[in-house]
Amino acid sequence: MDKISVLVADDEPSFRSGLLALLASAENLALVGDAATGDEVVRLAADLQPDVVLMDINMPGISGIEATRRILATSPHIAVLILTMFEDDDSVFAAMRAGAHGYLLKGALKAEILRAIQTVVGGGVVFGAAIANRTMQYFATLKPIGPAGLFPELTEREREVLGLIARGHNNAEIARRLFLSGKTVRNHITNIFSKLQVADRAQAIVLARDAGLTNR
Repeated sequence: MDKISVLVADDEPSFRSGLLALLASAENLALVGDAATGDEVVRLAADLQPDVVLMDINMPGISGIEATRRILATSPHIAVLILTMFEDDDSVFAAMRAGAHGYLLKGALKAEILRAIQTVVGGGVVFGAAIANRTMQYFATLKPIGPAGLFPELTEREREVLGLIARGHNNAEIARRLFLSGKTVRNHITNIFSKLQVADRAQAIVLARDAGLTNR
């Protein structure tokens, strides 16, 4: 099995060294490079095409959020996992809107970071426990939009699929719940991404949750 290639971006030398040591200890991961600035990680991601970028938010030059946006604009297959000290709502949602596949705090356990890398490579979305709690509290305060106003450009079936995506279900689970083939689910998801003009699952989830689709 091919190893998962990882690029690390963090301007703090001691924390970056710890990450490099952690990645070196995992048999299924391959460190391909590290960067200390936002501009550097964008350049290295374009050159090295890693599977995953571990991205800090606060770095010299462009921010980790802007770096995420630029990386995914040219290489949408790369999974970006934010690893930062910032846990405010603005940072979390800005990162997700930029296309990040996950958001962990730097105090996360080593095992949690390694599991998160596996998850985002598999197409999943990861929130650390503290971030997940804040996100749930945020959405709990939102007033749901009526069903008739939710994504009128989508068919009813596509809205069902989007709702299940927003609740964290993978393609196989969606297929079982809706009694559809895997191919049909993939086609629905392609249509959803196209109609909503999003690049990936993470951005679709942000839109769905912002609209209150998970409250239905």
